[in-house]
Amino acid sequence: MSDSDRSQRVDALLNSLPEALPSPHVRAQLRLAAGLTQQDVADAVGVKRVAVTRWELGQTNPRRPHREHYLRLLKGLAARFPEAAEADEGTPTPASDPRGSG
Repeated sequence: MSDSDRSQRVDALLNSLPEALPSPHVRAQLRLAAGLTQQDVADAVGVKRVAVTRWELGQTNPRRPHREHYLRLLKGLAARFPEAAEADEGTPTPASDPRGSG
């Protein structure tokens, strides 16, 4: 196998991985910066409010298809509120599994 083939395989693997979500803390900060409630987010994404609560606490992560909608919302909020998108450097956050767990 040539180096070019290996590079293409590596690129294919990288491109197949889902995009990482911001930390739970940043998720909440973005929502608050926009003046949205957890219910607003839940209604837009198509889940119950408790799901958004768990996502913001780092207890679970959204699954497809909600994950794509939630990520799109967070990206849009981050573009409008860049100061809220910056994670606190000294604040530990739970690890985020990109495949989702809830």
